[in-house]
Amino acid sequence: MTDLDEKRGARGRRASLVVAGAVVAAVVAVAGALGLGGGGDEGPEALPRAGSTVPVTRATLTERTTVDGTLGYGPEIPLPVKATGTVTWLPAPGTTAERGDTLLRVDDRPTVLLYGALPMYRDLGPARTAPAAPESDESGESGEPGEPGEPGKGAHPAAQEPAPVRGMDVMQFETNLAALGYTGFTVDETFTEGTAAAVERWQKSLGLPQTGTVGVGDVVYSAGRIRIGRPGVRLGAAVGEGALSYTGTTHKVVVNASAAEASWAVRGAGVTIRLPDETAVKGRVASVGKQADEAEGGGGTGERAATVPVTLTIKDQEAVGKWESGPVTVAYVGRRAENVLTVPVATLVALAEGGHGLEKADGTFVAVKTGLFADGDVEVSGPAVREGLKVRIPE
Repeated sequence: MTDLDEKRGARGRRASLVVAGAVVAAVVAVAGALGLGGGGDEGPEALPRAGSTVPVTRATLTERTTVDGTLGYGPEIPLPVKATGTVTWLPAPGTTAERGDTLLRVDDRPTVLLYGALPMYRDLGPARTAPAAPESDESGESGEPGEPGEPGKGAHPAAQEPAPVRGMDVMQFETNLAALGYTGFTVDETFTEGTAAAVERWQKSLGLPQTGTVGVGDVVYSAGRIRIGRPGVRLGAAVGEGALSYTGTTHKVVVNASAAEASWAVRGAGVTIRLPDETAVKGRVASVGKQADEAEGGGGTGERAATVPVTLTIKDQEAVGKWESGPVTVAYVGRRAENVLTVPVATLVALAEGGHGLEKADGTFVAVKTGLFADGDVEVSGPAVREGLKVRIPE
């Protein structure tokens, strides 16, 4: 082979390398634009024009992936309403209720919201005198006959002393009563006559008969302020535990994440949430469901993919603005490559012998191994690659 033939062959191989490099660069650039290799809060900076050179830099690459979510106030939870009767008033959905507010009316009697962890499970009132035992007949026999002369059998027992109502539920109720401004009793585990007198004043303010006793259906407890959800009954219907639902009062985002790809959903992990108007706000993973649900798969394949609910909190509630609900996108951090050599993805070329390479400023090529793709850049490594090396953007 002549020198001329060798030169022509070298030029041909170089031309094929450049063409292949342009194809690879175009494909990778499109993938990056579509977010297939990551994506930050802001798009990657504009790449240098074709034919120019850029340096190999050392940086940290972060892969970000986006998933769809729903803005709202979290899942609605049924209120444990224990009143019985007919629903005569319901609040409007979206109403905020706090301690002392009426949640609904049953038989025109209010059910009031108080704060606490214990549910209302019994009536609370002052001590009542226990009934005396039945009297015995003239023979000295009562319900159970006793042996003659045996003390305590067949005798008339004395009436028992009043038994005060005690328990942590009493303290919880008294704590709320005091917080509403009613006094005259000690907040403890005993329902006293002073408590009953304060209850009577509270009942008067609610327009109720002043009995001094709190019925099991008069109160519903929650951890704090709530937002009224959709009612489960209509006016005039019989009340039940599903009569009214509620949520918290702060905006949240729920993501039905793929169970197979939910490793990012770790309690406390930071995410970026884009609202319907593209405003970006910071969020954190608050909880991850422990039970996977089946959801319809995409693409019309009829397949079903398991998902888990992931609840995200938003620290800056004012940043949500006017939005009460709606679809959002959530960007989370996937993989990270710290302190690695990086180049723009557009600098990659396909080598004739396989793999990828970079074209140096002098027109020669060096083979590289690619790593993480993110934000329009790619991690590269190889014995001939160093920080500051000038590489060319293929034309």
